[in-house]
Amino acid sequence: MSLKDHLYDLRHRLGLALLFIAFGAIFGFLWWGWHPFGLPSLGQIVTGPYCGIPVTDRLSQNGSCQLLQTKPFEAFMIQLKVGAAAGMALTAPLWLYQVWRFIAPGLYAKERRFALVFVAAASVLFVLGAALAFYVVPQGLTVLVGFGGSQFLTALSAGDYIDFVLTLLLIFGVSFELPLIVVMLNQVGVLTYEKLSQWRRGIVFGLFVFAAVATPGTDPISMVALAIALALLFELAIQIARVHDRRAARKRKAEGWDDLADDEAAPFDYTPSQIDEPEPVTESASRERVRYDDAT
Repeated sequence: MSLKDHLYDLRHRLGLALLFIAFGAIFGFLWWGWHPFGLPSLGQIVTGPYCGIPVTDRLSQNGSCQLLQTKPFEAFMIQLKVGAAAGMALTAPLWLYQVWRFIAPGLYAKERRFALVFVAAASVLFVLGAALAFYVVPQGLTVLVGFGGSQFLTALSAGDYIDFVLTLLLIFGVSFELPLIVVMLNQVGVLTYEKLSQWRRGIVFGLFVFAAVATPGTDPISMVALAIALALLFELAIQIARVHDRRAARKRKAEGWDDLADDEAAPFDYTPSQIDEPEPVTESASRERVRYDDAT
């Protein structure tokens, strides 16, 4: 494909991705007060951690669980923000597929498999991190509102609460990607198991410091939960690096790399890689190319 064809393809993929995101945002906006197939509404899911605070510690009107709207149109903007975030998450396979379709033709088959494994693992880790954050939010809020004793009554504004929850979900989800980066660096030979094992104590200490700084709340629950989860994931990453390095060492020994002299040529495989067959050019792209050739 020419540069012009690539730009046309980029416009096409980007348009489809934005269209999927827009449909997801509309669905998320409607889902705020809707119970599809008997499932809880998005509003109930988001306010669930706040409603987990004991009734005696939060403002409750007639026993109901409600957030405060302190600004005009605050409820509308929150519904729009949360609906867009939920719709983006629900339609992620669709718009990520469009991104993948744009970059995949430039990759070899081995690189495609490697990228697919990375994306799949990153998606699972992000969901696990967000789920853990959603689980610890009620415990963290309970600790925070309990410091004032009976002299204070909690009445969180909707904007502050939603920002706190979304920030916590994002931080937990992104933080869970750090062990995956360690595994990828080990796979390409940047980090070895020997170095990781030597840095284990420093890494664990750094994870606790990172959790203390990264978590938006001052409660110890979310900090300790994030630090322990990251420490366990990093230990798993170190063990994966251990298995990989042992397998690589056996392969080097089997191929005779360790027995080579300093002035001896390495047994590289000089067979060129196979290039996949290009996709057929569509009729519209062919017409555009003819017009471009005629113009030039």
